[in-house]
Amino acid sequence: MNISVSENAEHWFKDEMEALSGDYVKFFARYGGPSPLHEGFSLGITKETPDEIAVETVINGIHFYIEERDIWFFDDHDLQVDTDPASEELAFKYNKQS
Repeated sequence: MNISVSENAEHWFKDEMEALSGDYVKFFARYGGPSPLHEGFSLGITKETPDEIAVETVINGIHFYIEERDIWFFDDHDLQVDTDPASEELAFKYNKQS
């Protein structure tokens, strides 16, 4: 599994979450909300010190990661993080691994 974060999304994290080099941004499964992968679960985001990293991508010193306990949510999909041009909010795509 891979995490990719576009340049626009990186700027969003810096502006909206004040993410700096050395920070850790976690993607996790949260109860409630819509998701194309699991009914009743959605993707959460927080800045947090990791416990057990399963997947990590580092961009300009910012660590984007998923912990071992949340890997089930992605169901053999890669996570692509970008921004929606209309709303300028984060947009997520889940691409099935081949």
